[in-house]
Amino acid sequence: MWDLVRRAVDDGAPPGSFVLTGSAAPDPPPTHSGAGRIVSLRMRPLGFAERVAGQTVSLADLLTGSRPPVEGTSAVALADYVEEIVASGFPGIRSLPERARRLQLDGYLTRVVDRDIPDEAGTTIRSPATLRRWMAAYAAATATTTSFEKIRDAASPGQEHKPAKATVQAYRDALTRVWILDDVEAWIPADSPLNQLGHAPKHQLADPALAARLLGVDAPALLAGRTAGPVVPREGTTLLGALFESLVVQSVRVCAAHRQAAVRHLRTARGRQEVDLIVERDDGRVVAVEVKLTRTVGDGDVRHLRWLERHLGDRLLDAVVVTTGPAAYRRAEGVAVVPLALLGP
Repeated sequence: MWDLVRRAVDDGAPPGSFVLTGSAAPDPPPTHSGAGRIVSLRMRPLGFAERVAGQTVSLADLLTGSRPPVEGTSAVALADYVEEIVASGFPGIRSLPERARRLQLDGYLTRVVDRDIPDEAGTTIRSPATLRRWMAAYAAATATTTSFEKIRDAASPGQEHKPAKATVQAYRDALTRVWILDDVEAWIPADSPLNQLGHAPKHQLADPALAARLLGVDAPALLAGRTAGPVVPREGTTLLGALFESLVVQSVRVCAAHRQAAVRHLRTARGRQEVDLIVERDDGRVVAVEVKLTRTVGDGDVRHLRWLERHLGDRLLDAVVVTTGPAAYRRAEGVAVVPLALLGP
């Protein structure tokens, strides 16, 4: 099909004539790369704005740097956000009854290990159980920059012979090729006024529901404060907090794609300052986003955003705290407070 489309384009098919979808690479490889004829786009699971209507704050407006008015109210409560975490953003899964949904997500993960990685990523998995444990440990490290060595150790507690570093790297590469891992890369601008920025990516799965299934947690367990086990989110953050951040990351990425903006994170090398998301325009100017699993925002919740503004000046277009609260507004110092349910493209 790939080569047929290429030839049809060469024969004069107008733009938009074909849509090719799927997660697999052509096998055998096509005779032509598709360069100049076929554009590749990553289709992520549904963002929150695609699941729930009523958005009043536009990321595109925030990216203008005009500091637009921020307003609106939402009836979406914490329990609703938790339900969206476990429901997933997969259109064919999220509307199913709870039991069927769990079975579908579990089956999806099983197929990734048993079929997709060997068939599509070309990686031989000698021990599927070991890979599954590594995936669970990785899920427990969601929204952190935990090293892969620590994730490996958490996946093999008490084992004298742990997977080699090369094996762990092969897991990571294969899961990335089949679109399961979706790390947030560090923001390292070439002309940054900031010194000693960390380079480690922040770990994310393609959908927080996959992380929840790998860890065996449902909505009541998350609401009850269930922890992640041997690999825990960063200090002061619960597993629910980490998965809520993952939901926000997924949603912001979908919104940012409308403006072709890049989404990264910022963390100083020693971890003294960090900003959950940096949404960057082509000209290098940014919107900074902090994620808080809270209904109210205090001075301590915006301290890293204010630190960043002091260093970036007018390069910082806007600063936002995404919450689970009921209303969108601007604080006195100008930071926008926006419930996730009100943030749209």
